[in-house]
This record gives sequence, structure tokens and C-alpha cells, in this order.
Amino acid sequence: MKIAIATEGETVAQHFGRCSSYTIVESEDGKILKREIIANPGHEPGFLPKFLSELGVDFILSGGMGQKAITLFHQRGVEPVVGVSGKVDDVITSFINGELETGESDCDHGKDGRGHDCGDH
Repeated sequence: MKIAIATEGETVAQHFGRCSSYTIVESEDGKILKREIIANPGHEPGFLPKFLSELGVDFILSGGMGQKAITLFHQRGVEPVVGVSGKVDDVITSFINGELETGESDCDHGKDGRGHDCGDH
């Protein structure tokens, strides 16, 4: 299983597309086989679902994501998990162990009047 976590420093980023990097983890039988951090290559509509799926990612974890992005990830066979918060290391362990607790999508940055709509990504 290959997991991408939207990362901001040591914590899960609020929005998958606007994070500074992705922590990519490969695991098997509850053990981490490989872990790497890659810089976010850019936030353009439709680009990140394609990019991450081409890396072989099975799951994308983030605080929030718009519905269009969720649909695009599903079309590429990647399962989005939103409403995730906390330290990346803790989230990885919880997810691998099937114990990750999630909440509502944190994608609320469109509410500030700047016109951003997460549904467009």
C-alpha cells in the first residue's frame, strides 16, 4: 500500500493542493518499507490527482479537499481520506493500523471572500 500525506512541516496540511510537500509512505503487513518527502510540484486543476496516481499512490490523506478533486482521485483509483489532522508520524501509524480517526473536510479557505472554490480542484 502506498500513502501520500499532504504535509506542512510535521503536521497534516489543511488542503491537499496547497501543502508544501507530500510524505509518501509504502507499507506492507503493518510495516513501513519506504518513506520519502517530495515537494508539491504545483497546484493546477486536475494535475495532482494525475501526478500522485502516476507515483502509484493508493490513498491521499489531508485535512481537506474539494469534491472535484475527490472525483478526479477516484477516477484514477486513489482513495482520498479527508478530515485528517495531527502529526504526520502519528497519522501514518494510525492509518496503517486501521485506527485513523477523521472528521469533516477542513477545506474552508474559500470562505474568506477571495473567490477560491475547492470544488474547482
